[in-house]
Amino acid sequence: MRSLDRFVDTRPLRSSPAFRRLWIGTTAAAFGGQVAVVAVLYQVWNLTGSTVWTGAIGIATAVPTIVGGIVGGTLADTLDRRRLVLVTTTVSVLAALSLALQAVAGAATVLLVLVLVAAQTSAAAVGAAARRTFISRLLPSDLVRAGVALNHIGFQIAMLTGPAVAGVVLAAGGLRAAYLTDAVGLTVSLYGVLRLPAIRPQSLADTGTARAARGGLPAVRATWEGWRYLLRRPVLRGCLATDLAATVLAMPIALFPAINAQRFDGEEATLGLFLSAIAVGGLLAGFTSGTLTRARRTGRVMLIAAATWGTSLTTFALVDSLPATLACLAVAGAADTVAVISRGTIVQLSTPDAFLGRVSAAEGTVGVAGPGLGNARAGAVAGVTSTAVSSLTGGLACVLAVAVIAATTPALRRWTPPAPPSTPAT
Repeated sequence: MRSLDRFVDTRPLRSSPAFRRLWIGTTAAAFGGQVAVVAVLYQVWNLTGSTVWTGAIGIATAVPTIVGGIVGGTLADTLDRRRLVLVTTTVSVLAALSLALQAVAGAATVLLVLVLVAAQTSAAAVGAAARRTFISRLLPSDLVRAGVALNHIGFQIAMLTGPAVAGVVLAAGGLRAAYLTDAVGLTVSLYGVLRLPAIRPQSLADTGTARAARGGLPAVRATWEGWRYLLRRPVLRGCLATDLAATVLAMPIALFPAINAQRFDGEEATLGLFLSAIAVGGLLAGFTSGTLTRARRTGRVMLIAAATWGTSLTTFALVDSLPATLACLAVAGAADTVAVISRGTIVQLSTPDAFLGRVSAAEGTVGVAGPGLGNARAGAVAGVTSTAVSSLTGGLACVLAVAVIAATTPALRRWTPPAPPSTPAT
């Protein structure tokens, strides 16, 4: 097992049954979510044939993510985090079932689909911050990086298999089957959370959140205290700025249906391969995470990975063959995995537990709203220019923005993980 850990550090799965159950459920939910992503893209494209409308999916996810993330971060630093995740996941299941119902009823309109997507995203956003805090509570601090890496590997497995399965499911069972797959995956994720003990925030006595919970301080002010804590710390601020540069400026997914139609005659199978290619690269990078989680200059690694993401998507705009297209997306996926693992490690190990819900909410808001806004940008730019111009300018802007962040945030370039404590975290 030690030789395997050099590639994929599996110690959290072996040492913590609670983390293992949580990981299985999270991966199942991510798989169903990836099937739903393809289904929504497919349905909106078929209803409208417009990159502007496929880009609007990004707005339908970005706005609820921002609002829900802000609310969810404060709740995660106030309430039992386990209960919060259970409630919000249940609402997500109901939204997935509603998407399946509209497909069965044949009453689909693009606005109805987007409203249901927004409802599901809202629920997920409110619970996301609480879910992100579980790693540092279930694992000792020296295994947190490995836990973050395993979570992202699970997501990459879902990204690899989900879109490919989505093509098969759409061909065999239609949209109804695709949305039901999402509902099943979310239901499986409930099991991993149900077995957890109550997880309340630690060390609330000296924080504004504690006073807000007692009614002595408005929740809005407690939320602002969390954001102020983040913005005053260059390392955390730089992490989020880097993620925004990568996602808002260079996210390509809204362009996939149009590029697939232009290059490959709109074949359903190739549309799924676009997303699967990103996952292949991410999974390959994840399989070397044993080395990555032991890297000392985590901040520098994250910055290089974000610049690589932008470079690969710039190249993606210039190629036209299927192998070259998929290769560019695979490199982008590998870079994204390295960036996500590095960023998650920095956030988890740089933030006190009393602020972790709100800081995790900010990270999650950027991580989901950023791609949503980026897809909206990509679709809008493609609508007035072309898909190639949209992808090319986005990738170049990403590289430039990351270079500026690296130059102006030396603390992020130099960040290394703190030494583990003598006793494991509880």
